Amino acid sequence: MNILQSMIDHWPYWAVTVFVIVAAYIDGRQLRVPNKITYPMIFAGWIYSMTISPAAADGWYMGLMWSLIGTAVGLATLLPAYSIGGMGAGDVKMMAAVGAWVYGVATFYAFCISAIVGAILAVFMILYSGEAKKHWNQMLYILNEIMTIRNPETLASIASERKSSMRLLPYGIPLAIGTVTYFAWTGMLV
Repeated sequence: MNILQSMIDHWPYWAVTVFVIVAAYIDGRQLRVPNKITYPMIFAGWIYSMTISPAAADGWYMGLMWSLIGTAVGLATLLPAYSIGGMGAGDVKMMAAVGAWVYGVATFYAFCISAIVGAILAVFMILYSGEAKKHWNQMLYILNEIMTIRNPETLASIASERKSSMRLLPYGIPLAIGTVTYFAWTGMLV
């Protein structure tokens, strides 16, 4: 099967692939994933799911249900980190958009691979900076805050104050790498 035919046959996964690559590029340049690309992608996923997706064969409401579940899974994977100031809202909406198109199970596994990629990238960033001890101590301090404070609003406020002194990882990049890797690994792109 040639690549063009594969792209036609698996176009929803290719659409999500293009979306996550564009979102990662923007996040890498601007440290944000803008609403002008996340919201349309979420809504388009819902419309696709209600109309022409395989899930819609059982009725538009079934397609919408699976899409909403995927959106919720995408939100749920990153919302805890966002609630304490450890992640931007654009990253959360980016994962919700993935879920709107590929539903819950695929979204969860894409997130799992993305989390591993994010951890690896963070370690490389820290080692490359030459400030491993500083970042290790900072991580222990943050973990201690999470365990003792337990108030998301307070934690988010503390994280906001600390942000200027931290090395930031544009998380859209590991999200894109993890999502595309999962799609490729499971044969969703071919």
